[in-house]
Amino acid sequence: MKNLVLGNEALAQGAIDSGISGVYAYPGTPSTEITQYIQKSKVAKECGIRSNWSVNEKTAMEAALGMSYCGKRSLTVMKHVGLNVASDVFMNMSVSGINGGLVVVVADDPAMHSSQNEQDSRFYGKFAKVPILEPSNQQEAYNMMHYAFDLSENTQLPVLLRMVTRLSHSRSGVTFKERRAQNGIQLPVNTDRFALVPSNARKQYDKLVHKKNDLLAASEKSPFNKIGQHKDRSLGIVACGIGYNYVMENLADDLEFFSLLKISQYPIPKEKLKKLYKDCDEVLVVEEGYPLVEELIHDYFDENQKVTGKLSGHLPLTGELTPNIVAKAIGLYRKEPAPVSDLVVGRPPQLCEGCGHIDLFNVIQEILPEIGQKKVFGDIGCYALGALTPLKTINTLIDMGASITMAKGAADAGIENAIAIIGDSTFTHSGMTGLLEAINDQSPITVIISDNSTVAMTGAQESAATGRLKEICLGLGVPPDHLKIIVPLKKNFAQNLELMRKEIHYKGVSVIISERPCVRLSRDSKEQIKQKIASLN
Repeated sequence: MKNLVLGNEALAQGAIDSGISGVYAYPGTPSTEITQYIQKSKVAKECGIRSNWSVNEKTAMEAALGMSYCGKRSLTVMKHVGLNVASDVFMNMSVSGINGGLVVVVADDPAMHSSQNEQDSRFYGKFAKVPILEPSNQQEAYNMMHYAFDLSENTQLPVLLRMVTRLSHSRSGVTFKERRAQNGIQLPVNTDRFALVPSNARKQYDKLVHKKNDLLAASEKSPFNKIGQHKDRSLGIVACGIGYNYVMENLADDLEFFSLLKISQYPIPKEKLKKLYKDCDEVLVVEEGYPLVEELIHDYFDENQKVTGKLSGHLPLTGELTPNIVAKAIGLYRKEPAPVSDLVVGRPPQLCEGCGHIDLFNVIQEILPEIGQKKVFGDIGCYALGALTPLKTINTLIDMGASITMAKGAADAGIENAIAIIGDSTFTHSGMTGLLEAINDQSPITVIISDNSTVAMTGAQESAATGRLKEICLGLGVPPDHLKIIVPLKKNFAQNLELMRKEIHYKGVSVIISERPCVRLSRDSKEQIKQKIASLN
């Protein structure tokens, strides 16, 4: 029986059926549905699979490694920029190795639908010298989870599985397999490899480097890497991950006229690649993201124009691939198809009607003429829309937690009245250390924590900060006299303006917590939040 599921849901069910004991993640589009699916799964609950949200991606990956250390299978999930946050443990656990199977799922976002950049996570896997898997469709995403955990335990390495937005958020029929039992607890025989003091780390790194041939051999034999060669050798195609899907949409009926190498496991299978390269007059590389494979082929073989793709201009260097773009690169037609007329006029994203962030921004806008423009440092969350028309309040958006530390750096440079705006979940994710640094330096900045009691931008997941912000700030050392709480409502505009004006002119660290639950939360959710806060107080 086939089940109609998102790519993310297929992957999540694959993880459950592979015998995981826990999933660790921080919500981030386009990866969020993977963890949510496991949280809602009746089977996952019956199996006792741990699935609460983590505070950030680094804590998630470290906890997943801790579960793996005990011999159980664990999954950690994040979007591509989240891997930047977790890169410390990711790079080091490739050296220590794992015990129970550990799969790192990273969802990349080509075309930046909801992200700050288009980075390609395959480079992280190559950097860490670990196996990389890249499904081309939903069924493969499901099947790969079983394969990935086996591969992880066989190689004693974490496995990076790369998704992309289009695969994560599209549906297809998927056949599920019988569920595998969870591993029992079995601590590692040799714990020295997990204690990466230099003497141990050097030995482990030497072992990692010498696994290269084994990983290459596994890639050559992988059921996910396939080559088909045909009589017409004028064009050979290397199709990676979802790029294979785009190729097949164009060539499914005419595949006999093309030689095609499908790559969904890395390191790239050199022998298959050599065969294709040797026999074809031209080689087109179709890959979503950076030209990683194209560059490698140039390094291996090519100083001429035989290899084409993103570097040659046959495919765009930025944005997502589409079947039409791939068709043109293959040579099925020479002109772009006529554009589809817009049925609905596009508009920029906006905050929801009645959002508490809007009332907060209205207060800040009122005070800006008094303190000067270009001094509002923003962060990642719904309130990031304050950088767009019609609000145009926020001046910077770089990464999770950067608002506080950038405001501090601006104050260090001599800027007066610097303001940082950060959400409650982003604050506990990456903002607390920046606030501590500002407190230690007694920086003259005002930090506004816009607390809507949820991780609203990614679907209203539970915030780790709920009911704890005041105590956290006091514990970090915020002066009690300069820790203020406001409720952003129109009726409170005048008093909020006066309080903010006073705190902005304070020559030290002041924190304003702007408290108002997200308007999209259900009545039941708001009641649960009230009960949680009451239990903490």
